[in-house]
Amino acid sequence: MLSKHKENAIPSELNIVDALIVVDVQNAFVSGTDAVPASKQLIESISILLAKARLAHAPVIFLQNDGDIGALDEPYKVGWELFFPPQSHECIMRKNQDNGFSGTPLQQILHDHEIKSFAICGVLSEMCVAATARSALELGYAVLLAHDAHATYDIPAGPGSNGVPAAMAARAAEWSLGDEIRICASVNEVVFKRV
Repeated sequence: MLSKHKENAIPSELNIVDALIVVDVQNAFVSGTDAVPASKQLIESISILLAKARLAHAPVIFLQNDGDIGALDEPYKVGWELFFPPQSHECIMRKNQDNGFSGTPLQQILHDHEIKSFAICGVLSEMCVAATARSALELGYAVLLAHDAHATYDIPAGPGSNGVPAAMAARAAEWSLGDEIRICASVNEVVFKRV
């Protein structure tokens, strides 16, 4: 088992995955005034992942969150729509909880496609990305998270605490996933198995 302190030492062969899961990359979170602070860089990174996965004909699964009424991701509002248009053969899976496996057929789809490992990307780092990754690890999947392929918002100050900048919150989310998660510095290191 690799230690959290050796993330940068992960050999490149461990960055090979079967599929890509794109978590909640919806208009409200990556465009306009309510976008996460690093939205431009995030869009560029996820564009690279999508291009690499599609070139390899690797399965791509989009998770789309159904927020509450009045939320940025309220269903069928402009902010709820996926930012990247899925191709006709790619899966779109709607969810209403942080964990993309909860109440969805995600595990069955992964099983049907014989997927054992995947790269995960999207928003929000400490919520839906982390919850989905953590559940995948518990289910025995190998999960790869590129540091530049997930983002979140600044965390406001709370009682007796200072606020946390978005980049630090995203890094803390990575760290919270423990030793089982594979982390690489850049989407440029991610390789998809050719189908």
